[in-house]
Amino acid sequence: MGNAAIADYGLLADGRSAALVDRKGSIDWWCPERFDAPSVFCRLLDSRGGHWWIRPTDDFEVRREYLSDSLVLRTVFTTAYGEASVTDGLVLEPGSRGHEIGRRSPGVLVRVVEGGSGTVAMTMSYYPRLEYGRRTAYLVPQDGTVVATAGPSSLTMTAPVPLTCSDGEAAARFTVGPGERKTFVLAHRPTYHDGPPAGLDDRDPLGDTVEGWRSWANLHTYPGRYPELVRHNVLVLQGLTYQASGAVVAAATTSLPERIGGDRNYDYRYAWLRDFSLTLRALWVAACPDEANRLFGWVASAVGQVDGEPVPVMFGVEGERDLTERRIETLGGYADSSPVRVGNEAWRQRQLDVLGEVMDAAWQLRDYLDPMSPEIRDLLRALADQAATSWRDPDAGMWESRDADRHYLSSKVLCWTALDRAIRFGDRLGDAADLARWAAARDEARETILRDGWNAGVGAYTGAFGSDKLDASVLLMPIVGFLPATDERMRATIALIEEQLSHDGLLRRWDTDPAAFTLCSFWLVHCLVLTGERDRAAALFERIAATANDLGLFAEQIDPDTGEHLGNFPQAFSHIGLVVAAWELTDAPEAALTEGEP
Repeated sequence: MGNAAIADYGLLADGRSAALVDRKGSIDWWCPERFDAPSVFCRLLDSRGGHWWIRPTDDFEVRREYLSDSLVLRTVFTTAYGEASVTDGLVLEPGSRGHEIGRRSPGVLVRVVEGGSGTVAMTMSYYPRLEYGRRTAYLVPQDGTVVATAGPSSLTMTAPVPLTCSDGEAAARFTVGPGERKTFVLAHRPTYHDGPPAGLDDRDPLGDTVEGWRSWANLHTYPGRYPELVRHNVLVLQGLTYQASGAVVAAATTSLPERIGGDRNYDYRYAWLRDFSLTLRALWVAACPDEANRLFGWVASAVGQVDGEPVPVMFGVEGERDLTERRIETLGGYADSSPVRVGNEAWRQRQLDVLGEVMDAAWQLRDYLDPMSPEIRDLLRALADQAATSWRDPDAGMWESRDADRHYLSSKVLCWTALDRAIRFGDRLGDAADLARWAAARDEARETILRDGWNAGVGAYTGAFGSDKLDASVLLMPIVGFLPATDERMRATIALIEEQLSHDGLLRRWDTDPAAFTLCSFWLVHCLVLTGERDRAAALFERIAATANDLGLFAEQIDPDTGEHLGNFPQAFSHIGLVVAAWELTDAPEAALTEGEP
């Protein structure tokens, strides 16, 4: 069987990892130890990579949805003979609620098959392939369970039906009638760790998990437009958070391609400072500010003492810095798009925009960082100092160019942002000499950007000094308050970017980008609001929001011609963009922005 479309997948999460299940009931991705750990199912990246499907034997139609305010997914299969459902969830720690959910999740995947009408014949295939498909597990039936062991990991499946084990696969055929329920439980543990899988309520094995998710969602009240969309998208961001540390991964997957057959296939299961800061802004919008001190504390711990070295741009979910990239030669890649990569060499890059993004998030959440811990103060001071000395330097930019460093305009603008916000903090961060030094650097950076960033021949601010190429990241200029969107040159830039990089509202990062970048499309919405075109911005927002899959999930990019989702999935950037754009469209007075204070 070929790959499911990226948009066919649903997300399951438990605060330490994620699983993806397609519309046909196949779990094709799960890294149970943590987001960036080796997989036990990775059919997503190769048909031989391992799977666990439960589906009707006969032809079927599908409808599916999340149980309200949760990441527990119910898929309903309708055949000519009746209807049956499969409810899937990664189990949260029993009894955990609110901000504590997911911090000690047990690594258990539950699938509940229920009969609706008629009698439905079902088939199950369980084929774990551990360590990115390198290991075929040895299956051992034991007292109603099947234990799969391969090296350091063991999986214990409890099944309510007889299983046939052969060549690393456990298979079954069974039927369900009205009111019948069959619960399958798969528990992961280290091979050399004693202890049984976590106990579950036999009557409602996912009920406590659903209540855990709802308890988190109910802590937050969003007062703006599109409340249901915002509520769901923030829940997805929570699902992409490694709860033990607070780190937010960029996506749940590795190596899903930006272009089918292309080689820009990277591992996004890590925490970028850029994503962290934008996530904080989205959580602020959705009235979830209580996470601020905890998440900033994680960043301060992960970054550590800067000591004049470039600020690291990304980390493992527990703060690891060395994310050396390697290729998994045993996997052919999604739709034969190789290579499959684990690790990401971007950890070695200088990306100056992160200075402004983290500082801007701190300014947005300033009331919740008061009193400010010494660690956070030291971090913010270091960011300002580095922006003051490094804004003139070339870097890899926010799109993480791997060919050569350049003087990217968005990097310069976000260094200006770091300095501007540091000055606004005043004596909470520095003394009079610090503030004067930061102000001098800020003013020099602004003058240079206005002079060297404008390309008169193009009639726009371009992506890098001396370049004639448009870049959607330039839309950040009015968003961070560097220039009013109504400034003559800024308005011309927004119009030209929309004209040349947009297709029916979906915006590419540059003219050769293989598909539209979802976050940039939401940036265009934001800019239209700032130019006063609120009705057109709302129409564009709704058009972009409608490109999500049936579960409200976005990949990194969308092909504007076909609507196909591309890149890693689900992508935190895309969901952040929706949340922030919804807030900018809110008519409430408190949603209005002043230049320089987003």
